[in-house]
Amino acid sequence: MKKLKSSLINMVVVLTLITVVAGAALAYVNYATSAQIEKIKAENLAKGIKQVMGVDLNADFQYTTQEVGDYTFYQSDLGTAIQSTTNGFGGALKVLVGFDNEGTVLGYTILEHAETPGLGAKASDWFQKGQKGDITGKNPATTKFTVSKDGGDIDAITASTITSRAFLLAVQNAYEELNKQKNPDGTSGATQQQ
Repeated sequence: MKKLKSSLINMVVVLTLITVVAGAALAYVNYATSAQIEKIKAENLAKGIKQVMGVDLNADFQYTTQEVGDYTFYQSDLGTAIQSTTNGFGGALKVLVGFDNEGTVLGYTILEHAETPGLGAKASDWFQKGQKGDITGKNPATTKFTVSKDGGDIDAITASTITSRAFLLAVQNAYEELNKQKNPDGTSGATQQQ
């Protein structure tokens, strides 16, 4: 086989062919794995709903799903899990928060994030029960769900204030949306002062 002459046109043609072949291979892999990725996401979501509602992972748990704007509600007899998204330091931060019927946080899980590993990624543990920033058992109606640096009641992740603010905003937004659904007339459900 004769060696191609090194010219700009030959180099462009070869690079274009390599790019087309690589792009086709990536598209095929994406197509071939997309169903499995969606299945794993659905399984993780179902596991996350049980986790944030405090239900045994092996138990049969029934809930209904409702999408309202940017929020997805998973309603059960125990309360409601709400999927809420805000922007963190590295990008979108998707949180699933479980509330009991009075609006108290039962638990949470981070569904997706692009936060810095070792810093912002600590949000998946930092706010859990027994941890320094514990939000479980707290109700946004009586607790300021902002970082203490901003006058709130929750300790921020060390060296990750932006992620902490984004996480707490996602929880607060989920709570406010829950109240909108419970009280569509605009009343808060809080005890009125006389």
